[in-house]
Amino acid sequence: MTILKKILLELNSTIRDAIDILNKEKMHIVVIVDKENKIKGTITDGDIRRGLTRHISIEDNVAKIMHKNPTIAYVSDNRNAILEKIRQKNILAIPIVDNSGVVVNIETLQHLTEKQYYDNPVLIMAGGMGKRLRPLTNNSPKPLLNVGKKPILETILRQFIDSGFKRFYISTFYKSEMIQEYFGDGKSLGVSIKYINEKTPLGTAGCLGNLPDDLPDLPMIMMNGDVLTKVNFDRLLQFHNEQQCIATMCVREYDFQVPYGVVEHDGHILQKITEKPTHRFFVNAGVYILDSKLVKLIPNNIKLDMTCFLQSQIDNNSDINIFPLHEYWLDIGRIEEYERAQKDIEMF
Repeated sequence: MTILKKILLELNSTIRDAIDILNKEKMHIVVIVDKENKIKGTITDGDIRRGLTRHISIEDNVAKIMHKNPTIAYVSDNRNAILEKIRQKNILAIPIVDNSGVVVNIETLQHLTEKQYYDNPVLIMAGGMGKRLRPLTNNSPKPLLNVGKKPILETILRQFIDSGFKRFYISTFYKSEMIQEYFGDGKSLGVSIKYINEKTPLGTAGCLGNLPDDLPDLPMIMMNGDVLTKVNFDRLLQFHNEQQCIATMCVREYDFQVPYGVVEHDGHILQKITEKPTHRFFVNAGVYILDSKLVKLIPNNIKLDMTCFLQSQIDNNSDINIFPLHEYWLDIGRIEEYERAQKDIEMF
């Protein structure tokens, strides 16, 4: 059970239940939620003490003492914004909610102020030819296209570096020498960067077979080199480790509305008409975590896509996690998405 689940308490619970959680979990906060996990309030040690001085029984409902307008942060808030809220309110922990008010995480002052470092390798796939972005990519690889004042790939690297990652591998193919010349060995960024140069395109997973043999025995994070996202990589890695599966795929909700009335029928008999329904799916977000033993399964110089590789593991009865992204996410594959990224980059 994750820490978050341990500190959630339903609205019909007693103050005694809240005390038990505070004493057991040492998180300084209990988050009160409804049956859909939407936040209704919070309880801290101070709320308990103030309730007792008012002679409220610990067998009473938590609603009698909970803070009904708690300080919260949203999944779209970056680390600095969350830290600022914590310091302004002089609190030790803050619930993180999505746009619907569902609690998805808890952040603490201690975690945000401690600099985390990870030895986990990070592989960024930067070998695509960017055909849909021509003519912008006629003379430049897509990862080196500027979004704002920096190349896409630099923005991605700096996000990982800010999260404490320092061991990078970049797979390249199209105009690979330009990428290597720009980033070098990573010393200017205070990290290590090594390159996996593909002689022919190997797909989104084939480059894994060409990684060096001395990788640390730790889960590897993989990410497409044309994705902008504000996903919390610390949280993603924590989730993967807690679930103890061999791989985790980040997914993003995608919906589209059919512009017509959709009919259901049985033969020639009309059974139902739904006017302009909206269909929702989870789609691959291009960010993965793979256990080291999974990486070692891929042979050298084989063309392989990640979706096919993961499906083969599912077919072999292996469990693959999904990690829904509530944060900002954009796949820069076409001109219109590149133009949108130019407007959105200010939030990074």
